[in-house]
Amino acid sequence: QVQLVESGGGTVQPGESLRLACTASGDIVSIKTMGWYRQAPGKQRELVARSITSGATNYADSVRGRFTFSRDNAKNTGYLQMDTLKLEDTAVYYCNADITTREYPTDVYNLREYWGQGTQVTISS
Repeated sequence: QVQLVESGGGTVQPGESLRLACTASGDIVSIKTMGWYRQAPGKQRELVARSITSGATNYADSVRGRFTFSRDNAKNTGYLQMDTLKLEDTAVYYCNADITTREYPTDVYNLREYWGQGTQVTISS
């Protein structure tokens, strides 16, 4: 069974930085894509940053130039470096990944989407 565990959330002041981490664990064959979404109170969940199969990363316009997504494939971990944080960045941040697993003893490979439990990021003056 695959789990995505986020860490690094917290409360900071505007202009400060935070770094989120998302580690995937379980019987993982490969991680196709990984990224971050967020959901603010009363709003829909939205894309923040997501790596795509070409190796590039898509960013939301609201965070481009301030947030940086990176992956450590050896550790099955993705990071979101968030700089120059703004009040409107306050949200619950969710890790998302498309992961291939292998079933035993059938030896069937499955590709499906997984979500983490979310980590709160609060920007407050």
